[in-house]
Amino acid sequence: MTAANPLVDIGANLTAEAFKNDVHQVIAEGHQAGVTRMILTGSDVTDSQAAAELANSYPEQLWSTAGIHPHMAKSFDENSVATLRQLLALPQVVAVGETGLDYNRNFSEPAQQRASFEAHLQLAAETGMPMFLHQRDAHADFMALLSAHRPKLQQVVAHCFTGEENELDDYLALDCHIGITGWICDERRGHHLRDFVAKIPADRLMIETDAPYLLPRDLKPKPKSRRNEPKYLPHICDVIAEFRTESATELAALTTDTATKFFQL
Repeated sequence: MTAANPLVDIGANLTAEAFKNDVHQVIAEGHQAGVTRMILTGSDVTDSQAAAELANSYPEQLWSTAGIHPHMAKSFDENSVATLRQLLALPQVVAVGETGLDYNRNFSEPAQQRASFEAHLQLAAETGMPMFLHQRDAHADFMALLSAHRPKLQQVVAHCFTGEENELDDYLALDCHIGITGWICDERRGHHLRDFVAKIPADRLMIETDAPYLLPRDLKPKPKSRRNEPKYLPHICDVIAEFRTESATELAALTTDTATKFFQL
């Protein structure tokens, strides 16, 4: 069982409204399931501050990122970079993000998203910190910006990768790490990932829940709640291992080692 092998959940939105009443129990249950370390995702300035505060109360177990999700790019202003820079100086904050481009529903205008993303890229180059990136339906613009800045950046992860094989190839060509979620467990939308997840080099693959989102559809028995939680990461690890024709034990060890090095935990 992968639960016996320590796992790192590199993307958990534990400051989300869905966890407001029981976040400490969720963290404890994740730990009991073998998810001994988690990276909390910062999605805007206020959320990044809350994630850093929560991470600070769980030393050596929780860390966080600091950034503005493309959905929230309209909130980006001249004060954002200064606040994010202060957060990134904290020991528990280990990456710039979540940032990137998302043209799927354009909760923020594409021009606002590009301006915010570029500022994050510059901040990562300045601080030398890893980047935690998001892209949906914006691959061409995303690649143009990332490619232009990539020589100045350190480590980069394409978090919650759900794209097509050509997108994966583009990311790997830029020496990006790849974060795979329970999307691969969805027989309706994530089936394509099963065909090429084995292409990801062992030292570039990391795993995540993106909790409370993307609850694996194939969990048995099905949880009463639709809320995803870190405790389901071992199941995601098992499914990924199956389609990489690796043992879950081996994959758990490899992804944990990769995440530990990437975020310098």
